[in-house]
Amino acid sequence: MRRIPTITKNLLIINGLMFLALLVFQMRGIDLNDVLGLHFFMSKDFHLYQLVTYMFMHANFEHIFFNMFALWMFGCVVESVWGPKKFLFYYISCGVGAGIIQEIVQFVSFYFMATSQIPEAGFGDLWQIAQNSSAVLSQWTTVGASGAIYAILLAFGMIFPEERIFIFPLPIPIKAKWFVGVYAAIELFSALATTNDSVAHFAHLGGMLFGFLMIRYWRKHPGSDNYGRSNGQQFFDKLRKNWENRSHKDSRSVDNSRSSDNIEQNHKEKANQQEIDRILDKIRRSGYDSLTADEKRQLFENGNES
Repeated sequence: MRRIPTITKNLLIINGLMFLALLVFQMRGIDLNDVLGLHFFMSKDFHLYQLVTYMFMHANFEHIFFNMFALWMFGCVVESVWGPKKFLFYYISCGVGAGIIQEIVQFVSFYFMATSQIPEAGFGDLWQIAQNSSAVLSQWTTVGASGAIYAILLAFGMIFPEERIFIFPLPIPIKAKWFVGVYAAIELFSALATTNDSVAHFAHLGGMLFGFLMIRYWRKHPGSDNYGRSNGQQFFDKLRKNWENRSHKDSRSVDNSRSSDNIEQNHKEKANQQEIDRILDKIRRSGYDSLTADEKRQLFENGNES
C-alpha cells in the first residue's frame, strides 16, 4: 500500500470502508445504497449530493472487487503521470459526468414508457406522471464507481496508446488503444442490445465520454491543467524543454576539432546527456516521485546549468 499513489490509495480505502458500512447497516435493516445511490432525478428520493456519493457505493462484493482492481491497476499509473490533484479532479468529474449521462438516459426511457401508456401525454405532463409512478421510479437507482473507472481506463489508453497489456483469456498482449476501443464497443453494444440487465452501460460510456472531452481540452490548452502537477513535475517539464533546447543548440555548434581534449569533453557530454535521458524516461514511466535522491540532484544541477 505504501507504493500506491496517495489519491488512488485513499479512493481504495474509502470505497472499502463504504462497502463495509453498507453491510453493517444492512444487518440493521438500513440500505445505504437507497440513501446514497443515485436516484432518477424525477423521483422523490433524488438528492443532488447523490451525483457524488453514488460512485462510492456498490451492489455486492463482485461489483466492488472488479472496480477496485481496475482502479489499482490503471489508477496508479495515471496518477503517477498526472499528479494527485489533477487525477482526483478527473476521477470525480468523470464520475459525476457518468451520473448525468445515466440520468439523461433514464429520462428518455421514462418518456417513451410514459407516452407508450398515455399516447396523448406531452412534456408538460411528465412531472405529474412521475409523481403518480413514484414507487416505480424510486427503484431506478445507480451505484458504483464504474463510470469513473472507465474514464481512468480511457486515460491510460490515451496516455500510453502503444503500451501492450495482457488481458485474460487472450494469449497475446494487446495495445492499450485497442483494448480501450474494444471495451467501449462492448459497452455500446450491451447498452443498445440488452435491457433490464442491472448494468448501467450508458454510465460507463458517459464516464469515458467526459474523460475523452477533458483530455482533449487539456491537450489543446497545455497550461490549463498545471494546477494538477506537483512542483517536481512542473520543474521536470521546464527542465526537459531547456535540455532539449540546449541539446539542439549544442548539436549546431559542435567544434570539428580533432584534439584529444575536445573528444574527451564530447564523450563526457554525451554520457551526461544519456544519463539525463534515462532519468527523463523514468519520470515518464513512473513519475517524478520515483526518482532517487541522486537522480533528483542530477536533474536540478543540469537545470541550473541551463
